[in-house]
Amino acid sequence: MGKKVFALHCHPDDIEFMMAGTLFRLKEAGCELHYMNLANGCYGSAEYSKEEAITVRKKEAENAAAFLGAEFHESIVDDLTVFYTPELIQKTLSVIREVNPDILLLPSPDEYMEDHMNTCRIGVTAAFCRGMPNYPSIPDRPAVTGEMAVYHAMPYGLTDGMRRRIEPDFCVDIEGVMDNKVKMLGFHKSQKEWLDKSQGINSYLKTMEDMSAEMGQNSECCRYAEGWRRHSHLGFSSREITPLEDMLNV
Repeated sequence: MGKKVFALHCHPDDIEFMMAGTLFRLKEAGCELHYMNLANGCYGSAEYSKEEAITVRKKEAENAAAFLGAEFHESIVDDLTVFYTPELIQKTLSVIREVNPDILLLPSPDEYMEDHMNTCRIGVTAAFCRGMPNYPSIPDRPAVTGEMAVYHAMPYGLTDGMRRRIEPDFCVDIEGVMDNKVKMLGFHKSQKEWLDKSQGINSYLKTMEDMSAEMGQNSECCRYAEGWRRHSHLGFSSREITPLEDMLNV
């Protein structure tokens, strides 16, 4: 069986924007995929009530994960309450222990939105604690062992909150799976309407395509790409490991 890959981002559609092409490439490589949005998307609508938005966005995410062929994991917190707290770390830790991934894909530490950056911090700490038997998870699951490689996606907009450009360590060629990435993002119909209104995004899909094209231009070897930065191996593996680069011939 291939390696286990756990994609953890913040809101429904964040994985699709910044990670989906790489996930389709990893699926082709025989990996077992897991998909989780930490937050439920409850405030990402001007049309639905909070409870309606949670239901609609969960269904959109479930359909997107099914299209990818990934196991879907439930969100655990409302939007804008994604804070670096012991409770959220312990709840995230429980899922990480359950999956015990070989590769963990997280948001960028530098982002335009606090929810995204806090998801990154929570994911890193939870993964770091996965093998500590005295550190409890919610719900309780036993500590797990094994090497893990942690990677950070590019930030939305490809810059940090102060407009400074973030440069990837490497880029993954997603040209051959770009159609699937577009289709996967297309499941989030409620977000197209919301972002058009709230952030002035005139074309939801085109914004994603433009970022992928910019990464492709950055790589100088393909039309569309996704950029990645690899986290330090300290605390996650006994040595430098590069499973993403090795499997995808980066």
